[in-house]
Amino acid sequence: MVNLKILAGKFIYTTFILAKVLHLSKITSKISFMNKKLVTIGLIQSKVSANVQANLAKTEKMIKIAAKKGAQIICLQELFQTPYFPQKQKMHKDDFAESVNGPTVSLMKKLAKDLAVVLIVPFYEERKGKYFNTAIIIGADGKPMGRYDKIHIPQDPGFYEKDYFEQGQEGYKIFKTKFGTFAVLICFDQWFPEAAREARLAGAEIIFYPTAIGNIIGYKPEGNWHDAWETSMRGHAIANSVHVAAINRVGIENKVKFFGQSFVSDPFGKILKRASENNEEVLVQKIDLEKNKFFADGWGFLRYRRPDSYKNITSEKFITKSKKLKNVAHYQDEKRALGQK
Repeated sequence: MVNLKILAGKFIYTTFILAKVLHLSKITSKISFMNKKLVTIGLIQSKVSANVQANLAKTEKMIKIAAKKGAQIICLQELFQTPYFPQKQKMHKDDFAESVNGPTVSLMKKLAKDLAVVLIVPFYEERKGKYFNTAIIIGADGKPMGRYDKIHIPQDPGFYEKDYFEQGQEGYKIFKTKFGTFAVLICFDQWFPEAAREARLAGAEIIFYPTAIGNIIGYKPEGNWHDAWETSMRGHAIANSVHVAAINRVGIENKVKFFGQSFVSDPFGKILKRASENNEEVLVQKIDLEKNKFFADGWGFLRYRRPDSYKNITSEKFITKSKKLKNVAHYQDEKRALGQK
């Protein structure tokens, strides 16, 4: 025979436990909400013409749109105001280079101050007779916070960057702003996991990758370049428990069709937003920097590192260019597509 007093007691006890669980759930939810560290970032994806002034004017408008949409840190694409000139050799450097006191940075300082935003401005800098693929970071007060010089410089058909850029020698830099702490790595840097790890260990909450990459018209690649480009950076986000934002241009310049598709990834490789393949866009995305800690604590990719086992990382193995490279089939195919011998 069922004991009604026992059943009633169990019902009351179960109801009490459920009420406690719901109450704790609400408290946890409130704590979680209070612990969020939100920042809104903006990425400017555009087509580039040979007219530097027109490119600057267009970018100025796009920056204002991003700020109006709430962007607090805004990043431009690599060499944003000039064509991607390194796809050809023997171009005149001074046709494209500026000093930090030139019109590009002067305009960007004014914009940053007027809009109260942080700007990441990648441009071709002439500095004391040397030339760098650099990004200058301008604070929300309009004052420069520092620069990052591109460290990894390629020299391949359509990407003859060693003809134009010095290798950066000042290491991987971190920029602390009131909106968040970030690193900037430029284009070819994005293929190197060591660079992303260095930036994360130095304290980056976001890694921005301004790039200029696309497909060579008339060349059939060995694989999907866009897929490799995006997958590589999403991998860095996962391995380092860090947000990643990549900015790429669109349009056709000479023999290269740039594939756009700028994106923002969370710390586990999820694409939060991606721009189109062909259109100019102002991509604005709010991110929660507390997720870096959530994934870092949960997966432990940083915690379980074994630095003592990585000695070969700093060796010079494999860094000598093969003399046979010029005879590799796909290397020759790229040069033919570019109309080069």
